[in-house]
Amino acid sequence: MKPNLDEKARRMLTTAALYCTEPRIAILKVLLEARRPVRQDQIAECLGDRALNKVTIYRTLASLVKTGLVHRAFMQKRASYFELAHNCTETQCHPHFTCSNCGTTHCLTGFAVPMAPSRYRGFVIHHQQVRLEGLCPACA
Repeated sequence: MKPNLDEKARRMLTTAALYCTEPRIAILKVLLEARRPVRQDQIAECLGDRALNKVTIYRTLASLVKTGLVHRAFMQKRASYFELAHNCTETQCHPHFTCSNCGTTHCLTGFAVPMAPSRYRGFVIHHQQVRLEGLCPACA
């Protein structure tokens, strides 16, 4: 029998040595269902009747990012997009593709991009994120 999202979220929090609070469970469930990066306002919208205030969502996301369960996938138009960090490493996030027509972002977990050289003209790279833009299959 496949575990439900509530059980998965609780297991993730327990493994990360975090308390299983209702906001953490609710936000992890949204991220588990989303399967793509989402903004803070989209998380609030998905919670619907169980809506948490902006500050609670922000602080909860910050604690989940700090423990490595969640990460900021990228920023677009001054908004951070969050997703579960299980498809990424400490130094590299899996690539994302954003459709320039419909705006939908897709995770490209089966697509590998080589790490940039560690030293390029004096720069030291700590983390690499790749975001591709173009037309998705539905818009092409």
